[in-house]
Amino acid sequence: MSLLEPDAVARLRDAFEEIGYRTDAVLEAVGAAGHRGLERNTTVAAQTALAGRDDSLAAVINLWLLRRPVPIDHLTALPLADLAAAGIIETDGENVTAAVDIRPYDSPDDDATGWAVSDPTPGLDKQTTRTRPDYVLGVSPASTSLAQMTSRRPVGSALDLGCGCGVQSMHLARHAGRVIATDVNQRALRMAELSLALSGTRTVEGADVEVREGSLFDPVPEKFDLIVSNPPYVMSPPQPKGQRLAYREAGFSGDGLIEQVVRQAPAHLNPGGAVQILANWAQIGDQPWAERLAGWVEGLGVDMWVLEREHLDVHEYIETWLTDAGLDGSAQWRPRYDEWLGYFAELGITGVSMGWLALTAAGREHPDLSFEEWPWSIEQPVGEAIGQRREGVDDALATDNALLAGHWTVRDDVVAESSGRPGEADPEHLVYRQRSGLCRAMEVDTVLGGVLGACDGDLDLGAIVAAVAAILEVDAGTVREQVLPRVRRALREGILVRA
Repeated sequence: MSLLEPDAVARLRDAFEEIGYRTDAVLEAVGAAGHRGLERNTTVAAQTALAGRDDSLAAVINLWLLRRPVPIDHLTALPLADLAAAGIIETDGENVTAAVDIRPYDSPDDDATGWAVSDPTPGLDKQTTRTRPDYVLGVSPASTSLAQMTSRRPVGSALDLGCGCGVQSMHLARHAGRVIATDVNQRALRMAELSLALSGTRTVEGADVEVREGSLFDPVPEKFDLIVSNPPYVMSPPQPKGQRLAYREAGFSGDGLIEQVVRQAPAHLNPGGAVQILANWAQIGDQPWAERLAGWVEGLGVDMWVLEREHLDVHEYIETWLTDAGLDGSAQWRPRYDEWLGYFAELGITGVSMGWLALTAAGREHPDLSFEEWPWSIEQPVGEAIGQRREGVDDALATDNALLAGHWTVRDDVVAESSGRPGEADPEHLVYRQRSGLCRAMEVDTVLGGVLGACDGDLDLGAIVAAVAAILEVDAGTVREQVLPRVRRALREGILVRA
């Protein structure tokens, strides 16, 4: 199904390595200003940095990142016949242009590396172009966010649901024994296969990553230890199938696709398995969104943890996605806007949340449900904090006796911050703050500060509470009563962890 046969893939990979078509080399070539320009979807600064260069690296940067015609004799290091036969490039005999985007990908978080294959970036240099319905999105801020929120703990099996260009599978293949990538878009699967083959995460003999076509969980009767998804979650008015943008719209009413992913995923989890989703979900009338999402997992036996990272009113949301569809400045912009407003009014949508959903098959008699608004700064990647949360919830729900018998320690990245009036002998506030992940903070008083400060794994919590009570000359039972609820919170939020 891949755009290129295995021999052609090997030739192209060898050419990229020989040319040095890697992220660091590209960044050095275009310079800091060029890099910032490309992040803004403009190429002028990068073109200026490459002016006068006719080497192979400059040529492939111009071809794929800057979308410029390149003289054919500047690209002789590439297997041009292979690329032209696959429809990846087009040529008029003198110049070559790119029909498909290929660019280096390197993650600083888990060393996933290779090349991502997708459709060219729309709107480059302010050129408004209509996006084709089966458009395949490249590595986007959304896909990067999902990669950074995914726990990288080793697992036996993983599912990349709605794989797009395949970037999540590139990461999953590094810590999962088996990976299956699915998508309903055939073009996406072809590009994902090439991304994975070029990046060495899919071998000729028998794939580390298996690619399957199909909607939702239809192609996968199996169960998994980890499921990740950045599904087409945009809530747009109904469009004929040939006019929907496959990478962002699935034809469900409102946020119905996200609801179906959440409702169906638990049946495909092994015990202890987890689902991590990047998504949008609707605010319906004045019903709290947390109450609505809780209903999606009722009776399914899984923990649910949802973080709302941003909340948009309907106008902000509609304008964002009209721009994404390339309709800015077009005659269709206002009619589509009005159509969207009418659709939201019909469904009762009064706002849209954007954020993360995590499900865990924790096997609890009473599943743990947690919903948070978290618009504050975080320190990426947050995958380790998300992966650690199940242990934190397990510990936070333990009996008092188990909690007191436990050996706990303050997480390595937590620092104590004090503040107060200048010249005062004692601080007014003492805060324990994480320096990574969600960067949570917890204000502590003298009693809790004494207990947490002594949590280094050596003594059990009961002994620490008794010692603090003796030092402060207060009843140990009173200290336990004050401290245990806040210790539970510290465990749930990752301030305290198992020693």
